[in-house]
Amino acid sequence: MINQPPTDADAARIRALPGVATFTGVNWEGLKTLYIKEVRRFFKVHLQTVWAPAITTLLYLVIFTVALGREGKTVLGVPFADFIAPGLIMMGMLQNSFANASFSLMVGKMQGTIVDYLMPPLSTGELIAALVSAAVTRAFLVGGAVWLVMSLWPGVHISMAHPLWVLWFGLMGSLMLAFLGVITSIWADKFDQAAMVTNFVVTPLSLLSGTFYSVEQLSPAFQAVSHANPFFYIISGFRHGFLGVSDSPLLLGALLLAAINLILFATCYALLRSGWKIKN
Repeated sequence: MINQPPTDADAARIRALPGVATFTGVNWEGLKTLYIKEVRRFFKVHLQTVWAPAITTLLYLVIFTVALGREGKTVLGVPFADFIAPGLIMMGMLQNSFANASFSLMVGKMQGTIVDYLMPPLSTGELIAALVSAAVTRAFLVGGAVWLVMSLWPGVHISMAHPLWVLWFGLMGSLMLAFLGVITSIWADKFDQAAMVTNFVVTPLSLLSGTFYSVEQLSPAFQAVSHANPFFYIISGFRHGFLGVSDSPLLLGALLLAAINLILFATCYALLRSGWKIKN
């Protein structure tokens, strides 16, 4: 008997069998739905998730400029207030990208709603893409809010000298913290564990990234430590996009961050694919 190619009805019956994937390409509709869900989750409380970080960051600017920015103090040839402003914007973006990505899966495990992420017909890559995209969206909203507030503060000039560098380092930094947040969300079983990563990893690396000072002013030993901090390349490259000055090699920083993001994505993919601490 000659084998006949399957008809459309045969293909539909095969797709209806349990365990047989229905989507053969990217499930754009499902990805968009999860992305919108995650964005709506943090935007419902935008005063807390977007505007509060902007005001907190502005307070950093006020305190440091009042304490250290008097008498025409300059760093790398620019006024001190202008020097720290881009770093503060980026620091707010990094912290909020991590906060958003480290929340969803962890709370799903704690409340028993993790099935809402695992049952929909989304591949591992699509699930990561939706969670990370929502975190990056929050990061850029926070960055825009901080930029808007700072632009209204007298004595601060934060016009963009190189918008493409601002976009690249802003995106790479937000992605890096979003991937780290997803990994933390998979690992953490309670808020204390996620807070531990924030307090002992994200916050120290942010504050020691050269946001408030130039690394060139440090001793050789501390310069070497700073160059081992990936946050340093994010802050320095982002600052270059605004001011046109940098204390790090831009191309090296850009490539290094891209490589780190690829490694973090592969780690997220492997952990979610294995179901570690989620499906067990």
